[in-house]
Amino acid sequence: MESKKSIHVVAAIIKQDNKIFATQRGYGNYKDWWEFPGGKMETGETPEEALVREIREELATEIHVDQYLMTVEYDYPEFHLSMDCFWCSVVSGELTLLEHEAAKWLPVNDLRQVKWLPADVEIIERIEESKT
Repeated sequence: MESKKSIHVVAAIIKQDNKIFATQRGYGNYKDWWEFPGGKMETGETPEEALVREIREELATEIHVDQYLMTVEYDYPEFHLSMDCFWCSVVSGELTLLEHEAAKWLPVNDLRQVKWLPADVEIIERIEESKT
């Protein structure tokens, strides 16, 4: 059996007050699904460096990586995803959408009002557990 391609990405859970920033994909198999912003790591980057660069590229915003949350391991039909997730905060910038269709600040206690990507649901579950 041929092994699936494995993709290693980083995700920012950007929190401000009691809200979390979510972005909507504008392309690919999961177009219109919601995700935490982030992207692929480049050679030689730490996850934190990759996250700062990706958010700058996707959202024209400077963030601070505050704390590691979790790593999601998820098997999509096409590939295996390994996603390092970090709590982040905005340092400067307006979270301008350069690559996504839409974005929302969702209340921490009502994150399921959008259709999340399957791997991102695991992050939602962790956030919900941590509040109780």
